[in-house]
Amino acid sequence: MSDHGIFGPRSVTWRVMGEPILLVGGFRALLMQGLHPRAMRGVLQNSALMDPQEAWSRFVRTTEFVRVRTYGTRAEVERAGRRVRKIHARLTATDPDTGVTFRLDEPEALRWVHVGEVDSYLSVARRAGVGLSDAEADAFVDEWRRAAEVVGLAADSVPGSVAELRDYIEAARPGLRFVPEAAHPLRLSLNAPLPRLLTPLKPVMPALTLLAFATLPRWARRLYGLPATPVGDLWATATLRTLHTGLGLVPGQVRYSPAARRAHRLMAA
Repeated sequence: MSDHGIFGPRSVTWRVMGEPILLVGGFRALLMQGLHPRAMRGVLQNSALMDPQEAWSRFVRTTEFVRVRTYGTRAEVERAGRRVRKIHARLTATDPDTGVTFRLDEPEALRWVHVGEVDSYLSVARRAGVGLSDAEADAFVDEWRRAAEVVGLAADSVPGSVAELRDYIEAARPGLRFVPEAAHPLRLSLNAPLPRLLTPLKPVMPALTLLAFATLPRWARRLYGLPATPVGDLWATATLRTLHTGLGLVPGQVRYSPAARRAHRLMAA
């Protein structure tokens, strides 16, 4: 029997995650993560966000982890997960509000990062026009319980449906805020820490960041000190649909990554 990892060709995840528009979902997930004080401080105190080489290396490592977790074999996923769990277990940060030192594998923070990621991918996909029924959306959330296990969370400790996802986010809202020591992501996007070879991409970073912000719930935009109106919601949805439709005109060989193309072949078979 073939080893297609933790998702496989029958999963909703494989059908959704290869779409290029999900890049916006990845940025949105980082913005959601940034509203959890301990998750954000864990990042701030353990990485040089404005060092181009460090920031890019971290981005590459994260992208590779997402690829392996989504499309890798079970052995590859386990190796990647073991490496991430080991790193989280040995890194600590300090909460300046309480003076308490905590580990980065603290379940509450890991759970919020997981929820923000799932919610972001699902929200962007549906608003962009990636066809997903309500049942398929629930299946997507449930499938990602397997992804939660990779980083050390118990599968039953994270939401398993869209309703549970929304309830969890609503319950977490009182504890969310943007910590004062963090630089605002919009300001960072104006001088994105990219390596020299990618400096031509700098002009698009503010627009991509702005779109990611616009896809956030209104309460989250307000926590970042940004306008939050229904007009912004409509603009975000219309922009996502336009981009997704335009990307659909690009040949699959160019539009999709090698891993996504392989997944599509397996799904077709």
